[in-house]
Amino acid sequence: MPALQLILLPAEKRRMVEQIRDGLRRVPHIQAIVLGGSHASGLARLDSDLDIGVYYREGCPVSVDEVRAFAEGIARPETRPVVTGFYEWGPWVNGGAWIQTPVGKVDLLYRNLDQVETTLAEGQRGVWRHDYDQQPPYGFRSVIYFGETEACVPLHDPHGQIARLKEAIRTYPERLKARIVQGSLWGAEFSLLHARQFAERADVYGAAGCLTRVAQYLIQALFALNERYFLSDKDAARVVEGLPLHPPHFQSRLAGVLTRAGADASELHASVIRMREIWRDTVELTNGTYRSRFEWERSARGDALG
Repeated sequence: MPALQLILLPAEKRRMVEQIRDGLRRVPHIQAIVLGGSHASGLARLDSDLDIGVYYREGCPVSVDEVRAFAEGIARPETRPVVTGFYEWGPWVNGGAWIQTPVGKVDLLYRNLDQVETTLAEGQRGVWRHDYDQQPPYGFRSVIYFGETEACVPLHDPHGQIARLKEAIRTYPERLKARIVQGSLWGAEFSLLHARQFAERADVYGAAGCLTRVAQYLIQALFALNERYFLSDKDAARVVEGLPLHPPHFQSRLAGVLTRAGADASELHASVIRMREIWRDTVELTNGTYRSRFEWERSARGDALG
């Protein structure tokens, strides 16, 4: 039976997905093809792109020329698709194609199956990586490979490789959860300390940057606390609001700080206080498992964030 995500696609997009699947699976060395992105996760809008993951093995990559020929075949005649080599978009979102088709934009996204397998195995051991320069607004976190694997809809998986990966991550790894929660809440605490210092100087650039940094750390911590694999920064605060564990009115409180951090020392300090309260509410959800890295600083200076 077709996956529910495919059934819910508009008819013209569903036909495009089938055309892409049937065309790409004839390209040598493609290991698997999946529907990903918002259409797979259930967060798509009517104008959302179609994201298609193209998995290959590092030692036997796909021919970029064949991918380009395929992309040109489904593109609108008046357009020319952008097709890259491997890793031209960075070390994690490692290339693909942007295609303007008659039914809207289609993104082909290369995925090195060996890299994905390694990343998932590392995550089981609690290894968590972050590449800030990979993409806006907050970079790429390796847990996204978990989110992609869980959410994606296999279109062509002849050797069951995607199915095996899905089964391997069915349970959220405890060590990964602990690492993300501890690391994110500490990152938020440390950023709040710096935000206060910037606020005292009426430094909007520094204070607002720190507050935004805190926001993304809280998002990561809350996804992990709920044992929900993080997938995308798009609508992340809204997604958190729908999870069982989150501070009261999380989305609106976060927006209240970020939409106007302040223009002078007093306003910036007030924003730091409000963000600190959201952080503390998040820490309470850990039931005492979160520990600041430097308790001595609290003893020497009182509440480091007060």
